[in-house]
Amino acid sequence: MQTGKASLSVFLFCLCLGASGTLVKAVDGMEEKEAGSEKHIRQSQSLCTGEQDYVNRRKQAILESLSSLEMNCTLDDVPHIALLGSGGGQRAAIGLVGSLYQLEKDSLLDTLLYLGGVSGSTWSMTSVYSDPEWSTNMDTAVSRLLGHAVNLEEALAWLSDRAKEEDFSLSDIWGVLTSAGIMKHMDPRHFSDEASRNSTNPYPIYGAIEKFCFTNGPVEGKWFEVSPHEAGFTEMGLFVQTSLLGSKFQNGELLEQKSEMDMVRLQGLLGCALAHEEVITDFIPPWMNVPGLVDSGAKEFLRLYNILDKLVDLTRSTINDPTALSDLDNLQKILKDTVNANKSALLESKTPEQWKHFFQQWNLELLSAVETWSQSPEDEAFKTHVSLLTKQVLPLILKWEWGTTRNFLYQYQGSTVPPCLSSKENFHLVDAGMLINVAYPSFLGDKRDIDLIIAPEYSAGNMFETLTLARDYAAQVKKPFPEIDNKILEDRDWPKDCYVIEGKGKEPTIVFMPLFNRNNCKDADEFKAKMEEFSTFQRPFSLEKIQFVLETAKANIKNNKETLLREINKAILHRQNKRKSMQHQIFESCVFGLL
Repeated sequence: MQTGKASLSVFLFCLCLGASGTLVKAVDGMEEKEAGSEKHIRQSQSLCTGEQDYVNRRKQAILESLSSLEMNCTLDDVPHIALLGSGGGQRAAIGLVGSLYQLEKDSLLDTLLYLGGVSGSTWSMTSVYSDPEWSTNMDTAVSRLLGHAVNLEEALAWLSDRAKEEDFSLSDIWGVLTSAGIMKHMDPRHFSDEASRNSTNPYPIYGAIEKFCFTNGPVEGKWFEVSPHEAGFTEMGLFVQTSLLGSKFQNGELLEQKSEMDMVRLQGLLGCALAHEEVITDFIPPWMNVPGLVDSGAKEFLRLYNILDKLVDLTRSTINDPTALSDLDNLQKILKDTVNANKSALLESKTPEQWKHFFQQWNLELLSAVETWSQSPEDEAFKTHVSLLTKQVLPLILKWEWGTTRNFLYQYQGSTVPPCLSSKENFHLVDAGMLINVAYPSFLGDKRDIDLIIAPEYSAGNMFETLTLARDYAAQVKKPFPEIDNKILEDRDWPKDCYVIEGKGKEPTIVFMPLFNRNNCKDADEFKAKMEEFSTFQRPFSLEKIQFVLETAKANIKNNKETLLREINKAILHRQNKRKSMQHQIFESCVFGLL
């Protein structure tokens, strides 16, 4: 009798598993059918077929890697591990290369299923993925960072072609100059090319936000993710093929297919923190620090100065000629003198409307100064390049046009699409760092079912802000997130080099690794000094600074190798427990259903 009961239980269990599989396929089929009716737009909270296929192939490689590390598990128990690089401009871009380099040397890189990035981390992701075999040869990526920048002529040739397009924006200028000057590589390939590659590398996912919905829309309309297969809004589950991002849609129908954007342009969309006007509050000269002043016309004046100053910095990195560099020094002096000249006396006893008038006049004076300077260089070739650049940049600065991309949800009839998206022919994709400076939103919940997140932290500001913002975001969208011990947050002025925030049940575990920490800074003062020395908004780093950040990031991984190995092993157990729990739930539901 016992044997008979056991056999019946096994039979029911197998029957239930088969039924559950059929049910899942049926649900997926309904989702795909809906997608088919919309032709090019897919609405689903599940992985698309292309990503699922890549993940399945990647797991085979991870299984072999785990075996080489003497971690034995089955294919079903391969943990879902994601490394999420934070934002932080060139500090983050260089830091991520250093982290990945050391992970490769320590034979840990092939345990990663996903690699996610925002802002500066996407710059280095764009660069490393240009090599189809990068995860087995990080030396190439490091050598490129230590090499020479792309010359200005090549950058301007790309810019001249791009300027002919109707959705040309400041993000394109930012993208080409950060590619050429900081990453020292301009990649003409398309992101969707990655979809046809083998699974040698972790699956890449970039994060951005939609600028208008970030300010005026619901949380579901804010986070935007881009993978080799799909691009779209994470929480709404609305996606279009990545190759069609930027094509013209209306009511879900493809009206005009445009060429897919290249990686240079995509880098500009993903890593343009200056697109957020809030950033300019870091650059207010003392004479303008008057209540109400920045809200009364001064904001446009400040953003004009800041973008010009940053673009000059980036342009410097593409030039070697001493005379041309001297000319650029002169321009930056003109800009700084204009902004720092104390004009407060002119504003005394004036109304806010009169303030606006003054600032509009000073805007024109600043632009006039740039145009006059552009005719001054003695070198004719450099003068031609400068004139071309200013002719393209200045009109866009006045419009403050960033991240312009055709909106695939324009007049889309789905009930989940907020008016901030459905009513506009274009949306504006910009740096996700203003929402959360790590791509946590794309890796929470059941869709990618992550067991372990490795989070090297390169951000500026409050060291634990990305964690607390992600926790709050997860609560808003009702997704699991591990509990953060308040004692950890007390370390923000002088953090340790590694924290393990343990997940329970469906929560992922997070290994949080600050770039500057107690291992490389003797006290809180040195930590603060290092953060200032390697601040986000400054000229492109010198060779010595690049090498320092690389070595610091490498050391953080090397020093915590044993912690990472332990957490990877625990992630295998976490995956096993989740699978057993799911099987038990399926069995119980099926048995009760059959009874």
